[in-house]
Order: sequence, then C-alpha cells, then structure tokens
Amino acid sequence: MDFDEYRRHDAVGLAELVAGGQVTPHELLETAIARLDAVEPTLNTVVYRLDREARVRAGHPLDGPFAGVPFLVKDLGQDIAGIPTGSGSRALAQVPAERNSVVVDRWLEAGLVVFGKTNTPEFGLKGITEPEANGPTRNPWNPALTPGGSSGGSAAAVAAGVVPVAGASDGGGSIRIPAACCGLVGLKPGRGVVPTGPLGSEPLHGAATNGAITRSIRDSAALLDVMAGAYGAAPFLSAAPPQSYSAAARTAPRRLRIGYATASPLGTGVDPEAVAAVDATVALLDGLGHHVEPATTGVDERQLATDFLTMWFASLTAEVDEVRQRTGSGPDGFEFDTRILAELGRTVPAPEYLAALARWGEHTTRLAAFHERYDLLLTPTLAYPPARIGELATPRWVSTLGNVLIATRMGRVARWTGLVDRMIDENLGRTPYTQLANITGRPAISLPLHWTADDVPLGVQFVAPLGGEGLLLALGAELEQARPWFDRVPALGVG
Repeated sequence: MDFDEYRRHDAVGLAELVAGGQVTPHELLETAIARLDAVEPTLNTVVYRLDREARVRAGHPLDGPFAGVPFLVKDLGQDIAGIPTGSGSRALAQVPAERNSVVVDRWLEAGLVVFGKTNTPEFGLKGITEPEANGPTRNPWNPALTPGGSSGGSAAAVAAGVVPVAGASDGGGSIRIPAACCGLVGLKPGRGVVPTGPLGSEPLHGAATNGAITRSIRDSAALLDVMAGAYGAAPFLSAAPPQSYSAAARTAPRRLRIGYATASPLGTGVDPEAVAAVDATVALLDGLGHHVEPATTGVDERQLATDFLTMWFASLTAEVDEVRQRTGSGPDGFEFDTRILAELGRTVPAPEYLAALARWGEHTTRLAAFHERYDLLLTPTLAYPPARIGELATPRWVSTLGNVLIATRMGRVARWTGLVDRMIDENLGRTPYTQLANITGRPAISLPLHWTADDVPLGVQFVAPLGGEGLLLALGAELEQARPWFDRVPALGVG
C-alpha cells in the first residue's frame, strides 16, 4: 500500500481493508514505518522505536476491531513490559517497565500493532513537547511551531499521517491541547471511564485519564469502546453507557442547548483567532438548529487554577522523590523546571492540600448546575494559536529565583510573594479552558473546526456533563459532516 492510499483511510477503514483481505497488517506496518522514517528528521515524534517487535506481531494472526492497524503509544503512563517508560525524563530513560498498562493490553487485544512510543514533556508537565532528554517535537502544519503537549508526539505523528490514531492522556488538557494545535480530534473521557492502572489507579486524584488522538469521530468512538470499562483493581465501577460509543456517534443529536464563552476564565488575554474559532462554531451550530447563547459557568476558575496547581506541584514532588528512590538518580536526572515545581510542591502542608482537594467538589457542583441549564459548554480549546518552538522556555526571572529556591528550600516564601499567581498567568494563561474538565471529571472534546489566517489549526472545546461522552461524539459526528476536516492535511502530511 502506498502512502497516499494509506492516508485516505482512518483506523476503522484500515481495519476493514485487513478484514476483507485487501491489505495485510505487514503492508500497513511497512507503510507506517516508511512514513515515520520520512518525517522523523523534521518532527521528532517517537522516542522508542519498536519496529522489530511490531514486524513479529504483524506476522501472526490478529483479532479484534482494529486488527492489523499500526499504532503508537504515549511514553507516559502507557507501559509496555520490557520497554522503558521514559516519561520525557533522563532519570527513567533506561528503566524498563515491569508489565503492560491495562489500557495497553486493551489496545493489543483490539489487534493494534504498536511500533513505537511518542515524545512527551518531562512527566507531562507542560502544554508543549520540548523535553531536554529527547528534544522538541514539531508541528506538521508548521515545524517552527509546537504541536502542543503533553501528548505532542502522538498528535504530530497522527497529523503527519504516520498513524491514523495514537495513544494519549490528559491530566490538564494534554489530549485536547495537542489536538487543537494539530487539527485533530481529542476526546478526554470522564473520570473513571478509561483505566489508568495497574500502577497509579487514580493519578492526580482521577483528574488524569488515558485516551487517544484521532482524525475522525468514528475512530474516537471505536477506540473508546475498546478502552472503556473497569478492571479488577479499579477503585470504582463507572456506569456503562446505554449504547456503544460507536452507536452513539452514528446517532444524530437532539436539538441541544449550548452555552458558550470566549473570555479567559483566568482574566488573561485571548487571541482574536480563538474568539473567531468559537464565533464560527456558534454560527455553524445555529445553522444546524441548536440553541446557542453566551453563558458563564459560575465556577471560580481562578481559584480552580490555584487548586489545580496545588495538587500538581505536590503530586510532582511525590513523583520525583519516588523516581529518585527507585533509580538512585541525582538532581541532574531531572530538568530544572521540574525541580523548581517539585520544590514548590514540597511547601504544601497537608491541611492546605486537603482544603484544595475539597474545593474540587465545590467546582464540580457549580459546573453541574451549569449543565442543568445547558447540555454543553463551548469554549476555545486554546487562548492562542500554537507557540513557536522555544517561545515558552522558562523566563530568566524564574530561573534566577528557582536556583535560590532549590539551594535554600525557600519555596514557601516564593509562594507568598506571588510566584504561583505569575505562573498561572504566564503558563495556564495560554490554556485557561482545559483544566475545568479535569478537576470536575467531566468529558470534553476538542474538534478541528478552525484554521488561522496562517493556515494553522486552532480547535474548539465542548464540555459535557457526567456520562456525556456519547453526546460529544454524536455532536462531533454532526459537525464533522457539516464542516469536514479529515481531508484537510498539512503539506508535510501528503508526501
């Protein structure tokens, strides 16, 4: 199979070709490997190549709904036994995983052929993918730009046509942000729908979840059918949907009531292109018969951002300490930014941490009240188009202060002097819309409905109530049909 033909199919379509005997898994794999070889010098999407293992697998009989389809997993929380899960860190780059993650087993049971692990920022900490250990991943639409993060390697590989779908995860926007940057579909399932075990069964108190980045709604639906459902050691059993997610995606949505907002909930700036993306979507929805009006969630999202970072910093401190104990790695095993944030996390006392966690319930209650009035919330996915590579490097003032913090263990003083507020403005200010769905555990999706004047993608986000994955997929399919995006590809992606 040549690349042009390969690129014309989504994962479901490729699986149908395999099932019909029109192409073999080996042929699909060799096409994917050739494409990766062609784009990798520019994009840097994959950090561990598993070509040999994949060729062996492709040579055996495969079962499942995606039998024979090439696939990449994210190098963070998606373990493959015997292969390192580097998590973008020098400290873990050579440490093999002991066993498969539950979600990886489910992908393999579905017949997918894994031939690599994709690049991610260290411990998934950033909305860009520029780890020191592996170098930056670049955006296929413009290699001078970021593909977003933390699932940036997966998004860049899908946008470039290496694979039709790839593994991803989302703890603060890490599926939706790169999907928005790369012109792709990024569905973050709700809390507990997709397993993250067997290690770390509820990372970030359930705010983080596994998922995938795709080019089509039906692929997102079919992959969620494969991934969803509890396992033996799961902390709880999420309710099964009334129908399969694939069936939901084939069902036309009812007339929906949708509240939308474009202002940053943090009070920070918003690029006119982000506003234009929502305005165009509002017009499209109105033309399809949905009721759309401006609305506010009632959530104090400035406080939510502080509560999110309190959890993020403290969790990072625990993770860095665990990695150091397990590997014997010294400070040089971690990036400077990671060490700064871990030092801030070390200053969070238990009562403060628990108070922040308790407020998650308040934020969730307010968003639930919003969803009593509206079926969905519509916002930009990003406040700005994708940043240039290196643009979001740590400012000099943070580096200077960080050295002092690390040397003197004065993280609490830094928090008192407003460092966290500045970090909210300068970091979350580019992605102020995504953390809400993580903290509240609600499903959310980024759809590729807008391109800037420079022909760069900039997605829009829908947030649904609990159990609303099927609704997001149904509306996504309607919008995909009304304004198709599948055949809109970057110049780098057409060979």
